[in-house]
Amino acid sequence: MTMRGVRGAVMLSADDADEMQEAVLELLTEMMVRNDVSFDDFISILFTSTPDLHCAFPAAATRTLPLDDVPLICAQEIDVAGAPARVVRILAHVDTDRRRDQINHVYLRGAQILRQDLAQ
Repeated sequence: MTMRGVRGAVMLSADDADEMQEAVLELLTEMMVRNDVSFDDFISILFTSTPDLHCAFPAAATRTLPLDDVPLICAQEIDVAGAPARVVRILAHVDTDRRRDQINHVYLRGAQILRQDLAQ
């Protein structure tokens, strides 16, 4: 197996902890489904959020999943003028047999505008 990076992003409608949890779980689940990844395949996960999100740590949403032995870290996305607001991004490092060109990056709830070339 090879380690690959799987990207994803989701936009929130408000700075709300419940929505953060729901959106992050939806995104992570969809990333797993589209890439045939199981919980055991995760190596590490990096979460970023835009500076306008203060309600919760995106990684906290994973506490309901069997990922307690996977290194997780949150960081703040750089504050670029004109960038979309209320966005959580994920970069998951996973073990997979897929080639790089077979990885499906996932953009939900309006986040498709970030990478129209990758979004399905």
